[in-house]
Amino acid sequence: MDADLIFAIGVVVGVFSIPAVISALSEKRAPRVAMFAIVVAGVMVVWAMSENPEGYSVKEIPEVIVRVVAKYLT
Repeated sequence: MDADLIFAIGVVVGVFSIPAVISALSEKRAPRVAMFAIVVAGVMVVWAMSENPEGYSVKEIPEVIVRVVAKYLT
């Protein structure tokens, strides 16, 4: 798999799991699934960063996501 694809999926999973954590904590439930999603997202991002020799900067994140969407949807 492409490192950019893994990175983009990890970022999207991480972003979508944050509201799930907040929702679970506000309802006084344990955020088990949401925390598992955050761990999976973190592993995906770290793996993609280790596979990419240049690494990723914060400025590059939107560019990488757009590049992945353009590559796989067109």
